Amino acid sequence: MAEPLAAPPRAHQTPSAQRVPQLGDARRGKLAGNLAAFGRALRRAGVPVDAARIALAQQALQTVGVARRDDMAAALEAVLVSRAQDRVVFRELFDAFFRDPELASKLLAQMLPRAEGRAQPARQRPRVREALQPPKPPAGSAGAPEQQIDLDAAMSASRQQRLKDADFNQLSASEYQLVERLVRDIALPLPSVASRRTRVGSRGARIHWARTLRQAARHGGDLVALQRQERRQQPLPLLVLVDVSGSMERYARLLLAFIHAATARVRLDGQAQRLRREVFAFGTGLTDLGPAFRESDTDAMLRRAGQAIHDFAGGTRLGDSLASLRQQHARRLVGRRTLVLIITDGLDTGAPEELARELDWLKHHCRRLLWLNPLLRFDGYQPSARGAAVLHRAADAMLAVHNITRLQQLAGAIASLMKQ
Repeated sequence: MAEPLAAPPRAHQTPSAQRVPQLGDARRGKLAGNLAAFGRALRRAGVPVDAARIALAQQALQTVGVARRDDMAAALEAVLVSRAQDRVVFRELFDAFFRDPELASKLLAQMLPRAEGRAQPARQRPRVREALQPPKPPAGSAGAPEQQIDLDAAMSASRQQRLKDADFNQLSASEYQLVERLVRDIALPLPSVASRRTRVGSRGARIHWARTLRQAARHGGDLVALQRQERRQQPLPLLVLVDVSGSMERYARLLLAFIHAATARVRLDGQAQRLRREVFAFGTGLTDLGPAFRESDTDAMLRRAGQAIHDFAGGTRLGDSLASLRQQHARRLVGRRTLVLIITDGLDTGAPEELARELDWLKHHCRRLLWLNPLLRFDGYQPSARGAAVLHRAADAMLAVHNITRLQQLAGAIASLMKQ
């Protein structure tokens, strides 16, 4: 058991003095209570925090003390945050939860209680604002007023339409989780091409003599019809490059879930076929997500991908990543049939000359190169950044993927572009 932060009252103190609680007395539950409340706020913001991490955070604060605000923040972040994408949310929530740095040094061993005021909502992320709201008491509890529900409009048509048109970057924590589930039901039927394998059909340049002669034998040797060999249809091989830099933080997870669910299996000629897909994440380097995408469950894929990506929320160097793709994974491109999707906002920090050279190589080894850009949510967007300008010149088309409606329109846009 962790020792209390403040010493117990001495024996020579008067009984009345002993009954007065000390400000820093951890036995009064202030430290544990406020730390548990902060953990609940983190969970409401989508940060995975359990009881073991809360206990570890209490030990960390007892070790570093609470006299310095930056030490408190660093200690709590080290033990409560396990994913790089949650660090920005943690820091915003910490600043809003512990608002008075002078009080921390005065109370010494006591975590600050939540301030009554609220930080400016315009400077906070939606899921941070939602996490700072006091939790509503469950229905039927003593603190919850009885309400007569005439019509439950939790997912009414107006809310569904709002979520379909809402930018992924502006969603609250609960809306983000709901949208993440919704994108898994969006289909992405890809265009098909004729493969080298054949099947029996009514059309084709070559005659299927074995089937024709067997049919003639059943009719006394008469050739009733000539059976032909036609080429099977197969979906285009897919290569996806997903930007996991800081500016793409809110889009990467949703789009990975969408691609995993939408491309698991496709139906051609009335039969389910497995799509040949290669998925990579890139930031400052290239990460192969093939092992993660072999998981049948999307949640398991996201967990495994999070463990594999080590440069999440960092910078963007698409040129270096494409160079790694050319040197180590060039065979992932099937002839010139592969459809390449690059999901990024184009805010590249590498050399434009290297990016142009690698994109030129990629263009000569694929069928189409499409740029899926979340920044198209802004009216009048122009790819004026150096990396964005190079990518815009190399790509066959630029498509928007910033909300559910755009994802639903993606399949039709790809199909129309492939016909050109």
